[in-house]
Amino acid sequence: MFDQTEFNNIRRKIGKDLLILAHHYQRPDVVALGDKIGDSLALSREAAESTAKYIVFAGVRFMGETAAALAGPGQSVYMPEPMAGCPLADMAPFEDVKQAFDTLTTLRGEQPLIVTYVNTNADVKALAGATGGIVCTSGNAVNVLKWAMKQGRQVMFVSDQNLGTNAARVLGINPGEITKLSVTGQVENEKAAASARLVLWNGYCHVHTFFRPEMVARAREQYPGCKVIVHPEAPREVVDLADEWGSTAGIVKFIEQAGPGATVVVGTEVNMVTRFAQNYKDRRVVPLAPSLCPNMWSTTRSKLLSVIRDFPENKRITVPADVARNARQALQRMFDIQD
Repeated sequence: MFDQTEFNNIRRKIGKDLLILAHHYQRPDVVALGDKIGDSLALSREAAESTAKYIVFAGVRFMGETAAALAGPGQSVYMPEPMAGCPLADMAPFEDVKQAFDTLTTLRGEQPLIVTYVNTNADVKALAGATGGIVCTSGNAVNVLKWAMKQGRQVMFVSDQNLGTNAARVLGINPGEITKLSVTGQVENEKAAASARLVLWNGYCHVHTFFRPEMVARAREQYPGCKVIVHPEAPREVVDLADEWGSTAGIVKFIEQAGPGATVVVGTEVNMVTRFAQNYKDRRVVPLAPSLCPNMWSTTRSKLLSVIRDFPENKRITVPADVARNARQALQRMFDIQD
């Protein structure tokens, strides 16, 4: 049961020692309780720069792990729903990523450079960090991949294949220089894997692969003159039909700049689309299709309140010191490029 008065009183009592981070995909009533609202990159920065004693992350598990890896001495990270996972992150478990990394190393005679999507577990980020690799988000994937391709090593992109494909197209990377691993990281064509400049993991986000080309066609028929923007985790054929594609932050900017009277059709998680439709009543903001992330939905206001009451240990997110150290290296390389 959520009590707004109790929440306000606790929040006021703890003051600056508490930072509540809420991802854009959270329920609107949870987002309303956040001190900072943003995408993965923005919230990672907030976690890294915060001096708060308690960081509460309303999101999914890999986000809490990222915040914990970036947290300083005396800081603790908590999640209202620690079991909120990410199927995309789970498609690239450490053991499979390490095996693929070792196989490519053997085939090439040198280690590949790992570009790991922020939607991966902390141990995968740590492997990237320890071997000269880097983290990316949907917002900076193009810039990060551009940097990685200049390092003179084969690039292994983990774990969203659509994001990697769409970023590679922007950079004009020859499709003949790209190969793909299986969803479990198996090398299916050793000759292609040995010669490829870019190797893509066959992972995907079910929220965004839900979108199909016929949905774009239907939206244009239903809303003549509309603008369609989709997330880069969407399939290539959907991205090709949209007016624009962009990260969560990019979509927010696109909606903001659309102007009064505009109709914007958005291909991303429906909670975010619904919230922006409510925030911008002078323009029409509609989902390309209602695609929900049940893991984001699992966080509620009541669960958030239960955390800040007494910060229970079973809601605390911890990362082993060596994993945190190496993951920070990969994250810091991303921050350095972004800056």
